[in-house]
Amino acid sequence: MRFGAPIYGWNDPESWVRELERWGYRTAYAPVDPSSPADVVQAYVDAAAQADVTFAEVGAWVNVLDPDDERRKAAIEHCKAKLDLAERLGARCCVNIAGSRGEAWDGPHPDNYRPEALEMIVDTVREIIDAVQPRRTKYSIETMPWMIPDSAQNSLELVQAVDRERFGIHFDPVNLVTSPRTYFHSRALVREFVDVVGPHITAIHLKDIAIEGKLTVHMSEVRLGLGGFDLFGFLQEVQRLDADMPVLLEHLPSEEEYRLAHAHLEQVATKARAWEK
Repeated sequence: MRFGAPIYGWNDPESWVRELERWGYRTAYAPVDPSSPADVVQAYVDAAAQADVTFAEVGAWVNVLDPDDERRKAAIEHCKAKLDLAERLGARCCVNIAGSRGEAWDGPHPDNYRPEALEMIVDTVREIIDAVQPRRTKYSIETMPWMIPDSAQNSLELVQAVDRERFGIHFDPVNLVTSPRTYFHSRALVREFVDVVGPHITAIHLKDIAIEGKLTVHMSEVRLGLGGFDLFGFLQEVQRLDADMPVLLEHLPSEEEYRLAHAHLEQVATKARAWEK
């Protein structure tokens, strides 16, 4: 695995690499966007190659299922530009969510699970991939709690339905912890996902989740180490994936919070490595 996280205090390829090396990160979020000049993009590509750092992902983060047709078209074009950037960087993937039929771009809606929504997802993913025709990267959809894909099985079914070599699944295991059963058996959840979807996983987001003891079920995303997600079990299970699999910390508000999360990750990873030996 290659660990990564957002970093702070850089403004050019040299300082970007220095920050990554200071933290010991071997993979990174994209440091440029589609509007960046070609020479700037290439400078980061060259700096990453020299430092043995991979580009884990280019985030798209728009609603390609937007109920407003004009906004939906704009979102699709945005994803094409992001996928093209991922291809130029040689990133593992361009990642987005499947989209929502509601007004909240990443929120729950009853129509998200209708057959018509699945058809739109498949058609939209094909349109994005076919327009860019990537050779080095993949367009990927992240697992989510209230839209497709929300399980190992329908992740695999989505891969089969899209039927494009350059499509993959971005695995966020905590997004799939949606009940006390999955909360207390998160390693089994990860094991099943790796078993079923393994070859199609492009990258992984890592965080933690805590359950509250009040009715009905209340669970909240928290900093790594403050919840009940089985990090040790997760690290053992994903060892079965390829050695360059990016594992990325996310959603924390400050550099200090990332420092604490990274310290906990390294502590547990050291135990996992010792266990493997």
